[in-house]
Amino acid sequence: MQARSEEQRDDLVEQVAREIQLRGLTAPAVLFLQASRPYRPLGSSAMVFFDPTLRRVFGGELPVATEILADDLGIEQLIERLQDPDEEISWDA
Repeated sequence: MQARSEEQRDDLVEQVAREIQLRGLTAPAVLFLQASRPYRPLGSSAMVFFDPTLRRVFGGELPVATEILADDLGIEQLIERLQDPDEEISWDA
């Protein structure tokens, strides 16, 4: 995977976080990301294992999710973003 700029990473994290929040999956996503910590040294190989789960959650329409999850800094940034109560997104009724 090519190195991404900090701005590109921020944009990808924001996009993935919004998709997770709109689907109401914030808590499960944070748990999943925290549970994946032991597998991070495996890098993109671990993402091959998690790919079916990601495709199911994102409907195969968000390939950037895999890019973020292959990046340790991106994962930590995504966890922080999802845990920020000021950034919670929901559907307006």
